[in-house]
Amino acid sequence: MKTPYIENELKLVIVNKGKDSLKVSKADKVFKYIGLTLIYIFLVLVAFFALLPFYWMILTSLKYQDAQHLQVDNNFFIPFDQIAWSNYVKVFQVDGFDIPQLLVNTLVVVVISTLGTFFITVFASFAFTRLQFKGRDSVFYIFLMTMMIPSELFVMSNFITVYRLGLLNGERWETYVATFAPFLVNVFYIYLLNQSFKQIPNELYLASKVDGKSDWQYLWKVMVPIASPTLITIVILKVISAWNAYAWPKTVVLNDPTYSQITVALRDFAEFYIGNGSERRELITYEMAGTVIVTVPLILLFIFFRKYIMRGVGRAGIKG
Repeated sequence: MKTPYIENELKLVIVNKGKDSLKVSKADKVFKYIGLTLIYIFLVLVAFFALLPFYWMILTSLKYQDAQHLQVDNNFFIPFDQIAWSNYVKVFQVDGFDIPQLLVNTLVVVVISTLGTFFITVFASFAFTRLQFKGRDSVFYIFLMTMMIPSELFVMSNFITVYRLGLLNGERWETYVATFAPFLVNVFYIYLLNQSFKQIPNELYLASKVDGKSDWQYLWKVMVPIASPTLITIVILKVISAWNAYAWPKTVVLNDPTYSQITVALRDFAEFYIGNGSERRELITYEMAGTVIVTVPLILLFIFFRKYIMRGVGRAGIKG
């Protein structure tokens, strides 16, 4: 029996919409351009107000301060022939404000806390995604529930913990540990990496078992390299958080200003004075110069690694 031959015809239909369609098209273009213009105006205004404090900070750091009246010129601009570059040198010479030591204190806390958070986050995320144990999902959901509790409510419990561990005796390393120990575990970082680990096919895990690889080898040779954008994002966010820490070390931990972090010392810059006797001079321009020195590394860190931050957050937000 022969199969009947069906001929498919392809017809080209040309529709002339006329002048009315051209008018509609032009109107759409006009509204489109107006909408884009309003969006860009809004973005420019937001960027202006966001950058205004940074501009004021840099501007103040480059002005001369009247030592007699302790005043700074409030002009919004500064003449190029009156820029006080020497403020960035003199800030290192203020009595009682040892920037090199403060930076060392900050770097010690940042490096140790970042490494601790990195390993805890990796191990916890691996356990929640690959290991099978009773109550795994329930424990993970309980962890997520803690994200809804304001961090201020943990201050007293954290204080009692570090106090009972004997970390508030004023010694250098005890102060360092008390500064970062309560914040080594971050549920948001665990959740972020957990979502990234979930995207890794389970077949890779089974294949590694066939090849005789252990869970440890699979974690560091397969999962960590694949999730590297998310891990880089977590490291950067942790560095910024540890670098900018103020409330906990200032109000609870620090008994000796010698072990202070740079951000805490800058906030308390008014306590550092020059002169002798009852002479008290708050060095506003020096304070702003020190703030610029502290802020620039974080800005450069974000500029150079911004693509990894975007890639890591975007990857963690896609499940499949």
